[in-house]
Amino acid sequence: MNELNDWTSGYVTDIGYTFGYYSELNPLALKLAFLNSGIIPPEVGYACELGFGQGLSTNIHAAGSLVHWHGNDFNPAQTAHAHELAAASGAKVDLVDDSFAEFVNRPDLPEFDYIGLHGIWSWISDENRNHLVEFIRKKLKVGGVVYISYNTLPGWSAFAPVRYLMTEHAELVGAEGQGILGRIDESLLFTEKLLAASPAYARANPQVGERIKNLKQQNRQYLAHEYFNRDWQPMSFSSVKDWLAPTKLSYACSANLLDHVDEINFSQEQLALLQSVNDPQLRETTKDFMVNQQFRRDYWVKGGRRLLPQQQLTRLRQFACVLVVPPNSISMKFQASQGEVSMTESIYLPIIQLLSNHQPITLGELHQQLASKAISFTQMFQAIVVLAGRGCLAAVQNEETVAKVKESSQRLNNYLLNGACNGSEISYLVSPLLGGGISASRIEQLLISAYINGEQTPTAMAKKAWFYLKELGQSLIKDGEAINEEGENLAEMQRYAELFVATRLPIFQALLIV
Repeated sequence: MNELNDWTSGYVTDIGYTFGYYSELNPLALKLAFLNSGIIPPEVGYACELGFGQGLSTNIHAAGSLVHWHGNDFNPAQTAHAHELAAASGAKVDLVDDSFAEFVNRPDLPEFDYIGLHGIWSWISDENRNHLVEFIRKKLKVGGVVYISYNTLPGWSAFAPVRYLMTEHAELVGAEGQGILGRIDESLLFTEKLLAASPAYARANPQVGERIKNLKQQNRQYLAHEYFNRDWQPMSFSSVKDWLAPTKLSYACSANLLDHVDEINFSQEQLALLQSVNDPQLRETTKDFMVNQQFRRDYWVKGGRRLLPQQQLTRLRQFACVLVVPPNSISMKFQASQGEVSMTESIYLPIIQLLSNHQPITLGELHQQLASKAISFTQMFQAIVVLAGRGCLAAVQNEETVAKVKESSQRLNNYLLNGACNGSEISYLVSPLLGGGISASRIEQLLISAYINGEQTPTAMAKKAWFYLKELGQSLIKDGEAINEEGENLAEMQRYAELFVATRLPIFQALLIV
């Protein structure tokens, strides 16, 4: 094909992107990271997502907040889906299928307080990266924030040659008309055979074989967009900094809150070395080597302002959050860069207990209620950062905003719940309290649909949810096998419903979804 007329620019378009939701794109999520880093978080009125994929994140954030969202994705099929979501919610969102080159020159765009790029930077050409830089330079307000995620080094150093091998095989050997999914399977098979032949590369990089096994288990749509685009470039932090130099952005902090807790990521020896590194750029690069970083999620700010210590403490005390998982599901151990981390029960358990009613609470109120536990504000705050980083709690909006976005949130949820009853696999709903999304499996969505339609006992909910599945000729799966007997399906759905009512329904109610 003539490259001048190739609107895909080497990007996979013959299958759609996955229906993922990315909470890092929620402007409310940056608040805790900025406050922890001593930076004033911006008030966001206008936001933009560049390359929004199926548009789920953009539409959830538009429906759940007062932020006016804009965005582009050059794939018209994906943009059409995003428009459908927008029409369902009626929220303030403007989405187009422009290329980056076209979008950067649109005269009808406002200046933005927040620009998000998730899963874009590493998968496009240098030409398109230049367009993104120009867009940020022209359209980001002073004081505005850019969220950017990208594949990075040194974590990709060992596997990058395998990625190039797989794409070369798919391009040169795959049968014409076979489609990307078939070419992916053949590439994985060929790569597995190559590694099994014990080449010197595999002996020098023994972890690669295990990674190929893991890839074989992953969603092929994800693999197509992650590994099989023409352009794919892991990039060091310093290279990204150089690229962004014309925008006047400076690095603010990681969007991954667990990155903010040095004690769980670095040994004492590593911490001592990091403390001797004064240059911020070199410090980030050094950190990446310490943890063999593979994927960065970063916030950059245009003219960030620092908080004085007392200002920081005041704002932290005013920060409000809510527990978004069942309290008994929170393990006191989790994996971090340094291996398994054990949380101090005398600190974490009282905090989790106070949060277990799933009601919003400020950190000032929480610390006051912990007065008898001899837990300092610093200890409590680090626990909050860790719990938020693990996805156990989230920031909340003020009551006035929540009241204003309830209707648009509910309209989008009605659309998503109806989709679940008709076979859709979008596994998220929008919370007006969070200004963003929360995971909700299809079974959970079927049970919620039954509940809001008047079936409010586990037995009645199970019958209705099973009816939805049965109408589509579908059934539940148990131990990896489809259940054939109707009675067994109903019994399994009853088990799901009882567990749902006991553990998850109170959360969906607290988050104002039900």
